[in-house]
This record gives sequence, structure tokens and C-alpha cells, in this order.
Amino acid sequence: MARRSRPSHRDRSSLAAPTLPEGDVAIDTGTARVERDPDHPGRVTLHVNGVPSSCLDLDDPGFLAFEYLQQMAAVVDLLHPGPVTAVHLGAAGCALPRQIEHVRRGSRQLGVDIDARLLTLVREWFDLPRSPTLRLRAEDAGRALAGLPPDRADVVVRDAFDGDTTPAHLTGTAFAAACVRALRPGGVVLVNCADRPPLHTVRREVASFAAALGEDAIATGRLVMIAEPAVLKGRRYGNVVLAGVAPAPTDQDGPQDPADPPPDDAVDDAVDLRGPALARALRSLAVPAQVVAGEELSRFSSTAVPLP
Repeated sequence: MARRSRPSHRDRSSLAAPTLPEGDVAIDTGTARVERDPDHPGRVTLHVNGVPSSCLDLDDPGFLAFEYLQQMAAVVDLLHPGPVTAVHLGAAGCALPRQIEHVRRGSRQLGVDIDARLLTLVREWFDLPRSPTLRLRAEDAGRALAGLPPDRADVVVRDAFDGDTTPAHLTGTAFAAACVRALRPGGVVLVNCADRPPLHTVRREVASFAAALGEDAIATGRLVMIAEPAVLKGRRYGNVVLAGVAPAPTDQDGPQDPADPPPDDAVDDAVDLRGPALARALRSLAVPAQVVAGEELSRFSSTAVPLP
């Protein structure tokens, strides 16, 4: 029997537009509502329990409205070219998975959300990539993370909230270590932290991921913080993205001489979070952001205690 081909983006544009609901729709954790943008008919915002959770352009799968997702996408752009394997803890409307598939066709992604009914509905409402390109799993994000095979993912994203707060079991050093365990060497973990001045929670999140990534993570630039200047200066509530790079495995034949150059494949596969490419990409966003790294990040988190 001939295999049925997946519709191309051009093919999809000719398909009948999905029927979107009016008003609140019951889901397992409360209610969901889809709000259309009056200035852009194809753009919609998904509200979960009254909180804006995802924004998509139904005509443009590469569109990202939320600034923190644009910042995350800029980090993903640093990875090796071509398809990636990504895990999204907190799926909602799947704006970032949709963008990654658009940019990196053939990627294999898993979106995890606690709300099974919501996942069913977003499949109906939005033009999401189908399985196995994008699999959706209704499960607690912490349990799903613990069950992932080690050293397999290129990207692990934590973007899960209960209201405006990240559930406690999805924070802390143990959770951070589980994220790192799921990553291949050189893979990246991306964490959305929403916080208020003076960013006490973000400071503790930095300390937690620094402990999980290794004592040299901040000094070597394998852990950085990304945000808009107004948020970093403590002027308002906002989102801060933490980006971390999983360390290379320990050399079984003994430590490498620091004077020796790294292997060629390590150089080719390196993600440089402090390099000019990321800084330039963040400055070019509609709302520019900046990278905090090295000594500046160390000072920022110096008195913070990792979350339990």
C-alpha cells in the first residue's frame, strides 16, 4: 500500500480553515479560549484559565509573537543545521514546536502537557505538525522528563505554568539535572522564568541550573540569562530565559590537557552562547534583548540558594 505523503505548507494553505470556538471551552484544568487579533485575521491567542498561553499565526507557522519565544528560537538557531530532536515541557498551543518544524523540516518533537483535553483541542484548532514530527503527550511534565532516554535530545524547553507560576516540582537542582540528563552533549536546555523585581526566583533558578550543569557552567559561558533590559534592571514583571549547554562526557582515558585543542567534531557542534551571533540576533528582535553571562551572571546569582 502506498504511503500517504504529508501535506506541504502550500498544500495546507488550500485546506479548509478550522472552526475556532467562541467564548470559553471546558478543558481538564479549567477553561480555554481562543481570541482573534482584530488587526491580523490569521493570528490567534490561546488563553488557558484566563492567562495568555500561546499566540499563533494560522497562515505563518514561523511566526512567534511572545518575546521570550523569539529569544529561545535565537538560541535554537545556534545548533547544528538541519532537523533537531526537541522536548517541550508545557505544550499549550505549540507555537515554538510549530516554528521549529517550519525552520528545520524533519525535526522530531515531543510536546508534553498535563491537560489531555487541551491537547486534543489544539490539534483541532491549529495547523500543528502531525506525529511523529510532533507527538503530543498528556502527562505531568516532571514524570515525562524522568522517563526520557538519556543523551538523546538536542533541545529541552521548560515553559510550564500554573497561572503565572512554574510548578515547584519543575524547578530546582534535581529537575535541572533531569533536563541535562535528557540532552546529548552540546544540547541546550531553555527555561522560561517569569518573575518580579528583584528577580529572587530567577536568581535561584540560575543557581539550580549552575549546580546541574557543573561548577564551570557560568565561567565557561555554558549557562547564560537572556531578557529585555527593563526586566533585567528590575523595572517590571517579565520573562527571563535561561539557556544552558550540556557538558561533554568525561574522557574515559583521563583528563585532556587544557593546552590541547578540542576534537574537530566538538568545535563544529559547539553552541556559543556568549558569541556575537546570539548577541546580534537578540539585538535585532522587535523588542531587543541581551545576554548576561560570565562574571556578570555570577554576581547576579552569587548569594542565591538553589531551589529545592
